[in-house]
Amino acid sequence: MDSAATDTVTVLYFASLRDAAGVASESLPAQGELRGLYAALRGRHGFALPIERLRVAVDGAFARWDDPVRAGSEVAFIPPVSGG
Repeated sequence: MDSAATDTVTVLYFASLRDAAGVASESLPAQGELRGLYAALRGRHGFALPIERLRVAVDGAFARWDDPVRAGSEVAFIPPVSGG
């Protein structure tokens, strides 16, 4: 297995976050906590939504913002759902 793949995390974007990032997903170095990862990506992509308006999931299960980013995981930032 490629060690570079195991040192990264796949981030999934949905709705307005996907629009702002211009991609549905990207691979990034796995480091820090989920809160810090979103903060860095918010600065990089200009996300308008503050962390308080989002949910975060890791490998398909909701997670806490202070959970560590684990290499090899899939992280999804989930914006509020608008209905109609």
